[in-house]
Amino acid sequence: MGYTGPQSAFTPIVEGLRRLEYRGYDSAGIALGTSNSLFVEKRAGKLANLEAALPADLPTVHSGIGHTRWATHGGPTDRNAHPHLDNEGKLAVIHNGIIENYAELKAVLQKRGHTFASETDTESVAHLLSDLRKVHNGDLSAAMRAAVKELRGSFTLLAIHADAPQTIVGVRRNSPLVAGIGSGENFLASDVAAFIEYTKRAVELGQDEVITITPDSIEITDLSGTKLPVREYEITWDKEAAQKGGFAHFMLKEIFDQPKAIADTLIGRLSDNNQIQLDELHMTTEEIKRIKRISVIACGTAYHAGMVAKYAIEKWAKIPVDVEIASEYRYRDPIVDADSLVVAISQSGETMDLLMAVRHAKAAGARVLAVCNTNSSTIPRESDAVLYTHAGPEIAVASTKAFVTQIVAVYLIGLKLAQVRGELTDSQVKELYHQALKLPGQVEQILETVEPLRALTRTFSSNNTVLFLGRGIQYPIALEGALKLKELAYIHAEGFAGGELKHGPIALIEEGTAVIAILPPHDEHALDEKMLSNIQEVKARGARVIVIAAEGVEVIGAEHVIRIPSASPLFQPVLATVPLQVFAYEIAVARGTDVDQPRNLAKSVTVE
Repeated sequence: MGYTGPQSAFTPIVEGLRRLEYRGYDSAGIALGTSNSLFVEKRAGKLANLEAALPADLPTVHSGIGHTRWATHGGPTDRNAHPHLDNEGKLAVIHNGIIENYAELKAVLQKRGHTFASETDTESVAHLLSDLRKVHNGDLSAAMRAAVKELRGSFTLLAIHADAPQTIVGVRRNSPLVAGIGSGENFLASDVAAFIEYTKRAVELGQDEVITITPDSIEITDLSGTKLPVREYEITWDKEAAQKGGFAHFMLKEIFDQPKAIADTLIGRLSDNNQIQLDELHMTTEEIKRIKRISVIACGTAYHAGMVAKYAIEKWAKIPVDVEIASEYRYRDPIVDADSLVVAISQSGETMDLLMAVRHAKAAGARVLAVCNTNSSTIPRESDAVLYTHAGPEIAVASTKAFVTQIVAVYLIGLKLAQVRGELTDSQVKELYHQALKLPGQVEQILETVEPLRALTRTFSSNNTVLFLGRGIQYPIALEGALKLKELAYIHAEGFAGGELKHGPIALIEEGTAVIAILPPHDEHALDEKMLSNIQEVKARGARVIVIAAEGVEVIGAEHVIRIPSASPLFQPVLATVPLQVFAYEIAVARGTDVDQPRNLAKSVTVE
């Protein structure tokens, strides 16, 4: 976070860091541009530790930079916290990402007489910039352009110097950086959430673009020093959307935000003549009909949305779909060509593993469609087209509303492809779309009756193993339920396809083991019966079984049944997800973990 303007810089910087802490909370630090020197304070742990360490007589200055860290190089200690300084103590640098050649740079700089105080890759940049600034007669922007040419890796850098503290210089390579334009003040941050309280005017930055801000100006150049246009856009959500709104945690608020998020993603997608409207695809009818294969690439929770996409698109559009873990994609030489459509799913649009996979797919000749929740982020900009979800800001690290809107988005893609290719009639598409429009109300119904589930969940808080079972399209939801519990409660949790129990996992069942089974829709009789058999298998071995089942479906053998509204089979994953989110949340609360900021995790993983 960087600020320069008329305010006491401490306030917008610390407020911004608080909004950005979900990106990393191993340490926090600030550098304020006091006259002819920098005031620097940093502490391991969360932002609150930094605030507690600050003196009561903190100097009032009008520019500075601040950082919250997710540790990569060097442990989460005070000395490894950002900002990092040059040996004169006048130049400070903060950094997101990884400097791959930092060891080489450090060796060269040490030979020049520089001494290092930390174990981080970032400190090498502070010393390098210090030398280059002198070469460029005190011009920090020119020094940054020169420094970037020597750096390898993915990074965002911000720098400030005591000799000109009103000037802050930044650059991005793969990692996110956005500028905010205020009235007589300007901002730099990794996410617009940091400055949304002050302005809705933002500036988009491209690869290897260097930005220099003062209170009254913004200048962007390429690495040769050529001035580039300032590409301004408006932030579409307001500051209230990033507040807890009376809920105990952001995650709980975001669970309750889901009906609106789903509705906002769906509404207006069907024309008067019953055509799915997805102009965002930027594909002609002929191009859609030429698609021979679809590859969905994603990480974490988004990967589970991709698995749902496979079921929906193959069922409706009759196109073969592969689902790939983005971090593995480009390392196995995937088969893609001009007849391939690659769908990249990301909440942030900045996930490094996914960005690299997108670039690999494009280089191979594939068309890339991004599904993303964050406007003007890197992955949408580098894709051929983007379908934005409308979940609004998601602050909790564990994804909830972003996930269900990703599922809704891939439903829309599946319906569009099916309609254009003639696999579904217009009347069939209309019927399915109107069924989808029922989802917000059905999710609302689940949330209105959630209190008994919250109380029930707490009785399982002492369990150290929870297994999730699903069949068919509910299998990805079993995986997502397990992931949520791992993220939030630090419990060993695994998701399995129910039929795989007998091939090994049933050995995990012992007296008292918690098993959550998601029953397939009642009109899928074969899978329904098999899941009921799976329930009996684990119950016979002492498991405590919770079943998620649609209203009216008979369930035998469960200790508890959680009812969800009946829906079309392909839409049921959205509904089954909600109780699992609540389950994970309540167990985390009962166990006393940090729900919004789980240990070792960050919201957006911008390193490989």
